[in-house]
Amino acid sequence: MPRPVTLFTGQWADLPFETICAKAATFGYDGLEIACWGDHFHVEEASRSDKYCRGRWQILADHGLTAFAISNHLVGQAICDPIDQRHQAILPDAVWGDGEPELVRKRAAKHMMAAARAARRFVDLAPESVRNDLCVGAGGMRGRGRQEQFPAVVAGFTGSSIWHSIYAFPPTDQDYWQKGFVDFAKRWKPILDAFDKQAVNFALEVHPTEIAFDIVSAQRALDAVGGHARFGFNYDPSHLGYQGVDYVRFLRTFADRIYHVHMKDAWWGHGDGTVGVFGGHVDFGDSRRYWDFRSLGHGDIDFENIIVALKDIDYCGPLSVEWEDGRMDREYGAIEACEFVRMIDFPFSNIDFDAQFVR
Repeated sequence: MPRPVTLFTGQWADLPFETICAKAATFGYDGLEIACWGDHFHVEEASRSDKYCRGRWQILADHGLTAFAISNHLVGQAICDPIDQRHQAILPDAVWGDGEPELVRKRAAKHMMAAARAARRFVDLAPESVRNDLCVGAGGMRGRGRQEQFPAVVAGFTGSSIWHSIYAFPPTDQDYWQKGFVDFAKRWKPILDAFDKQAVNFALEVHPTEIAFDIVSAQRALDAVGGHARFGFNYDPSHLGYQGVDYVRFLRTFADRIYHVHMKDAWWGHGDGTVGVFGGHVDFGDSRRYWDFRSLGHGDIDFENIIVALKDIDYCGPLSVEWEDGRMDREYGAIEACEFVRMIDFPFSNIDFDAQFVR
């Protein structure tokens, strides 16, 4: 079977959960990747309440949908970041507190640990009618123990204490950068241990502003946590292509660490020559930009090679559409994107085509 096609609800968090479920069903999706903001998924409540988790599943089932992952990007960003007023706008009040930076980081880490418990409870309470789809659909999300039977994934960000120094003056040396990876490991190893206790994988979306933003930094982050079994990647080619990173090679390099996949497009080499790859302090959708996110199929990402690589590494989990395009109506784009993914994905073959020549 082709992989399930899901819709990431992060860009739809202005809508009530039941509303986006109804829309996703009419758009043609199999399920959702549920964001832990808006009213879509309350981490603390889900971590302790069977009733709450069953209620989420009931709403999904009422619309013929399933779910394969929850996403805790916003809180994850605060775990390693230098904290400033921008973070207050994206964090729950309980995580922000009085805004004292180190306390914010510690509360964010506890919230991420709660997300592991929430994901475990949520997946374990999946209705019997969707469990087979859940197991088959997320078979590419590798792990151990219970996770192999009923996979659970939390996608998200880590933040970074050293991102601001990537292209900096005064010059940055390797010792400075190494301190950032040490800080990341110190903060994330206990979180990953908590994920392991729940048999849940954390999938970092490799992305500028995170501890890992290309192939080399992803490997360095993996090494920093000692190759922890629960640390892998939420693959999103849109954040790699415009940087000049070989996004297909990323899949082949980390074949056993691809725990979730975003389908998102971008284009580059555009604009009027006044704004470079760093964005020029202009908004997305500004015609001067060198690069921008585009609805699937309208950018420069080579999805055919991605689909082939996903087959080669035996990823059979969901293909989750993260829809972003400042020029296009989002409902039109979400429908078109779902159709695009179904068109380019294909069922796996269980035969060797040339074996048919043998008598």
